[in-house]
Amino acid sequence: QNLSGMEKLQVSRTGVCAVESPLTKKLSALSEFVSDDMFVRAKIFETTSTLSENENGRLLNDGCAFFEKAGPRHLIFHEPSKTVAAIVTCGGICPGLNNVIRSAFLELTMNYGVSKVLGIRYGYAGMNPAAAEFSPPIILTLQFVKDIHEIGGTALGSSRGEQPAPVMVQFLKDNGINVLLCVGGDGTLRGAHALAEEVKRQGLPISVVGIPKTIDNDIPYVSRSFGYTSALDESVRVISAAHVEARGALNGIGVVKLMGRDAGFIAAGASLASGEVNFVLVPEVAFPLEGPTGFLEALKERVLARRHAVVVVAEGAGQHVCASKEEKKRDASGNVKASDIGVFLVDRIKAHFAAEKIAVTVKYIDPSYTIRSIPAGSSDKMLCDRMARTAVHAAMAGRTDTVVGLVHDSLVHVPICVVCAEKKRMRVDGDMWGSVVLNTGQPDWR
Repeated sequence: QNLSGMEKLQVSRTGVCAVESPLTKKLSALSEFVSDDMFVRAKIFETTSTLSENENGRLLNDGCAFFEKAGPRHLIFHEPSKTVAAIVTCGGICPGLNNVIRSAFLELTMNYGVSKVLGIRYGYAGMNPAAAEFSPPIILTLQFVKDIHEIGGTALGSSRGEQPAPVMVQFLKDNGINVLLCVGGDGTLRGAHALAEEVKRQGLPISVVGIPKTIDNDIPYVSRSFGYTSALDESVRVISAAHVEARGALNGIGVVKLMGRDAGFIAAGASLASGEVNFVLVPEVAFPLEGPTGFLEALKERVLARRHAVVVVAEGAGQHVCASKEEKKRDASGNVKASDIGVFLVDRIKAHFAAEKIAVTVKYIDPSYTIRSIPAGSSDKMLCDRMARTAVHAAMAGRTDTVVGLVHDSLVHVPICVVCAEKKRMRVDGDMWGSVVLNTGQPDWR
């Protein structure tokens, strides 16, 4: 949608774009480039108050924001022959990281003609020579990236935790880097924002662009993050195993704990894809454990009626019933460590049925890191390629302090501070959760 005379969510720029893109030799018409007056309209629900307090833009009267459409620009900021680009992967691993590295490298070198692309080792620690995990960056080559898209993990390594922004900026200066692509989740993006702020404070012509990564699918203004559908496919296989185990014993109960610290997208999505799940427990719904309308009583009714049941629980679910009163611990990225709902739930299920004098067989499966270490599936491979190449377009066009978002299947530029203002959570009044309740037949605990 082309807009004029309206206020929109603008992203930061390193300067005026005055260099003709080398893509003009590859694209058949100028219409294939994205103009700077093209925006994508996105409906905003929970974040109205957050955005209204933000200096990056204001909401229109109908509660909608407009994001700058992403894609190749006819005029760019960075002269490719003078550009040194770098890619860093941070946080937990995720299906598709190597695909992003490969596609970004190919877009930079094959299409833009950038001659030097560095791979930063082990996350932001690779930008701090004083860090214990520091290793010098490597020069990426076609030989290096040739087959990495076929394997899981990240060929560059990763780490969690913050590093001092001035130290990282000095690393960029020392290595002549003027384009940095940061691949990671909310912690990584917060680090990228701090880095971009320091770059701006020092007045440096360096573009810092984020590529959102999380299997939890909990980044705002990214309708689907890469790795999510691959994680669903692997989770469905685990649920299938739990279903087989549950049906193989009288009063068998299969319990599967899946990732999802703050949002239940994996648990809900995998359960819907499986079609064999009877109860889905997610962080967004504070289900009752005890009592006539509680989970344990509903599970008893299901087992007595059908002689088996499958329960899927997200790792962040049920903290209201299993969390200890001690001060919460945090990981290196600053995330609160959840109490183990899986083990807690299994113990309470066994105790409840024992008290009711009903013999049950409970099988507990925690695939843990298995679902995030696999190679990307076809759908994620396509998304990784789109996001990686779009991030390159953004960076070469001088966008900075920006993350690639996905709104209505259109890639957009979103200010990083807007993305980091909150986490995306599953709407309990939305289609996905409504489908879960109808599909499973579980009580509606909303």
